[in-house]
Amino acid sequence: MKLRITQTRSPIGTRASHRGTLRALGLRKIGQSTVREDTPELRGMIRSVHFLVRVEEETGG
Repeated sequence: MKLRITQTRSPIGTRASHRGTLRALGLRKIGQSTVREDTPELRGMIRSVHFLVRVEEETGG
């Protein structure tokens, strides 16, 4: 399963670790999206910045 991760809020004013996590996810701008394979490591990254991103399951065919 794949997840589409979209940045919805600015990381300004957040911890440096949160900004680093967004960068590691490949997100730089509000509204930017990336599609990643669902793994436990990715879920942990998303959990740490859940208030900055929106996550949707990617339906592929």
